[in-house]
Amino acid sequence: GDREGKQNEVITIKVEVVRDLLHYLDAHRSIGLDGLHQRALKELAYVLTKPLCIIYPKSWLTGEVPMDWKVANVTPIYKKGRKEDAGNYRPVSLTLVPGKVMEQTILSDMTHHIEDIR
Repeated sequence: GDREGKQNEVITIKVEVVRDLLHYLDAHRSIGLDGLHQRALKELAYVLTKPLCIIYPKSWLTGEVPMDWKVANVTPIYKKGRKEDAGNYRPVSLTLVPGKVMEQTILSDMTHHIEDIR
């Protein structure tokens, strides 16, 4: 179908975008589901950028995402009101950094394409 044709279009993964997203990670965030601290990912930004820039376009072209990147730890965060009322909590999903960086990188590329069309 039409979706398949669009899915196979090459996406531009900019090395600078991936590197910057990793470099500007909040080093004070908690350890991820994979046991890695964001500080380590931040400090290894220059080492991790190249392999991620290889993985991301392949993931886009095949439509496959590493299973670990799909898993989220959902935590209820209290908003206001009675704590006994489940409606007074909002869910926060914690996912792995490489998956979040891929999402942000693809969003950046798509945003540039949309701006170019306008």
